[in-house]
Amino acid sequence: MITKNGKTIHLTGRGMSYIMVENDDGDLLHFHFGRRLPDCDYADMADEWTEGLGPISNMASLDVYPQEYPAYGYTDLRRPAYGVTRESGGFVSRLRVREYKIREGTAAVDGMPCLFGGGKKAQTLEAVLCDDDIGLNVSLFYTVFDEYDIVARCAVITNRSEEDMTLNSAFSSSLDLPIGNYEMLHLSGTWGRERDIVRTPLKSGIKAEASNARGGSGHQINPFAAIAEAGAEEESGEVYGFSLIYSGNHCTAAEVDQFGFLRVMQGINPFGFQKKLSPGEAFCTPQSVLCYSDEGFGKMSREYHDVYRNNLMRGKWANEPRPVLINNWEGTYYDFTEDKLLKIAKSARGLGIDLFVLDDGWFGKRNSDNRSLGDWTVNYEKLPSGIDGLAEKINGLGMKFGLWIEPEMVNPDSELFRSHPDWIVRTADREPAQIRNQYILDLSRGEVCEYVINAVSAVLKGANIEYIKWDMNRQMTDMPYLGYNHEYTLGFYRVVSAVTEKFPNVLFEGCSAGGGRFDPGVLAYMPQIWASDNSDAVSRLKIQYGTSMCYPVSAISTHVTASPNHQCGRNTSLKTRGDTAYAGTFGYELDVTNLTDEERAEVKEQIAAYRRLQPLVREGDLYRLQSPFEGNYCSWEIVSRDRKSAFLFACKILALAQSKDARLRMRGLDENKTYVERTSKKRFSGALLMNRGIKIPYAMSDFATVTMEFEAEE
Repeated sequence: MITKNGKTIHLTGRGMSYIMVENDDGDLLHFHFGRRLPDCDYADMADEWTEGLGPISNMASLDVYPQEYPAYGYTDLRRPAYGVTRESGGFVSRLRVREYKIREGTAAVDGMPCLFGGGKKAQTLEAVLCDDDIGLNVSLFYTVFDEYDIVARCAVITNRSEEDMTLNSAFSSSLDLPIGNYEMLHLSGTWGRERDIVRTPLKSGIKAEASNARGGSGHQINPFAAIAEAGAEEESGEVYGFSLIYSGNHCTAAEVDQFGFLRVMQGINPFGFQKKLSPGEAFCTPQSVLCYSDEGFGKMSREYHDVYRNNLMRGKWANEPRPVLINNWEGTYYDFTEDKLLKIAKSARGLGIDLFVLDDGWFGKRNSDNRSLGDWTVNYEKLPSGIDGLAEKINGLGMKFGLWIEPEMVNPDSELFRSHPDWIVRTADREPAQIRNQYILDLSRGEVCEYVINAVSAVLKGANIEYIKWDMNRQMTDMPYLGYNHEYTLGFYRVVSAVTEKFPNVLFEGCSAGGGRFDPGVLAYMPQIWASDNSDAVSRLKIQYGTSMCYPVSAISTHVTASPNHQCGRNTSLKTRGDTAYAGTFGYELDVTNLTDEERAEVKEQIAAYRRLQPLVREGDLYRLQSPFEGNYCSWEIVSRDRKSAFLFACKILALAQSKDARLRMRGLDENKTYVERTSKKRFSGALLMNRGIKIPYAMSDFATVTMEFEAEE
């Protein structure tokens, strides 16, 4: 709900307030983001920030005022939310309020994905700010929902002058927080070790930045961060979340000033960014989703999970049961024949698997990673029946058929590159870098986008393909000009929007060399994303735990793969691999024709268990109970919204001689209900499970996992 009371603008969610005030000079100042406050005019309190500062005049007060979209140079010398340089020189600006517009529904973000209404009550504020001296307009958009404690922000910057302007930075959100003792949490890592949780204390003078400039959202830094009061934990303490709906270079920056005030900004990474604005031209930033929690990181995460499941993920599969799949990649790599694939599929169908996915190697002359990317026509030497014939045979087994594709890439050894060598991302007069023997197609060009759309569409029209794994396997180099990455990202959105709208019944899965583009921008089009190429169950404890800080469990693709693991060589039991993979979109990636009879029986049990658990995985509330980043245990719990069902996963990572395990306390249950554990048939009160906890019967072995399913008695 949005109300205007005098010079106060008050945005409210389920339990939070976001309050701005306009001072007498027309500056839009930030007043409060936190627990709900009464609706009244708070403008008289806007002078509190200058108290005790001696001779600082009102004209110099912007350096201590909390602002909604600060500029640099006009009495504020802190980091700005935007930077603009005029053709005639000069970079100083000052924005003042011109008007407010309040409308029903959500904001639209030009050319990029954003939150939609989805049947939820939402309102959007447009605060129009102007610098009439230089002819600059900035419209700040704020969307709030009655059911969530989130504020979705973006900005549209327009050149209203008669000369060109250069935009040097343009953040989507800026938040000035009061003096406090803060920490910054972000998700860092690398290939095979994505989304480690990193916490950094923020002290006076410290500038902390979680940013990526590698072309996509990145393995190294995810476009999510949180600011927490020192000591905040899973279920306690104040936490502010920042999540950017964007798949390109990004930045979340935090700076504590000389007085202890904290400024946090999120948006496009200003490094390597520039945008020329001709007279009348506008630039729109991606949407930044801010979340407030007064009950720690857990409540923040559940808020993001809800809003992304209900108001970001689009299409048929956002809330549909997902098929259990088998992918042939780690079972065969490039070395397969049609007969070999059919044997795997037939064996998989006997286990109860729904979907067979053919990975890399099916097209052109592709027998390794050095040729044929871009040539999306079938390799009949490998597949005499073609993709359509193979799909028909797979369908004849009672299975769906899916395909891997990497349409943003091209190998130098390909018909596409020989025909269009100018279609790649490159700088003039320099030989472009090859990574993985491939180049990136230039999606800033309309004709290249049209080629990719048509090529993928032709593949999907040519056979009964019901699933696509969309990969992107290298980082972006040789960007030809400042701001190119944003233009590429807009092209990517143009392509995936066109393809997913044209084929609404196809289940699309995002992938980027594993988890290199696990972001809300992809999630808007593809309701599940491959979390990491590292499928080792023990490694996945941290990967999945960290990913869940912002992203719903239903979006995390999780597979049971071979042991020893192909990425780290670790041996784990089939039980450990299956138990860990339940908390995601479940599947297999190994040669099931090599399984023993005992293993086949266990796989059948795993698939039956996942089918029972899928409603919880898709719709339930996640509670992280024990962090693998903090000790020898990892556990999480998923609880149905009505608190009648719960799934508990627990892992003791390394066995310890002569040791005892602490009880594990569950969360989110109904204290007044009695729950029956499915396997043991034991009965527990909700109060006991949450307040005293239960002993977990770990086996005496490394990587011992236990799962429990609870149902409330009627």
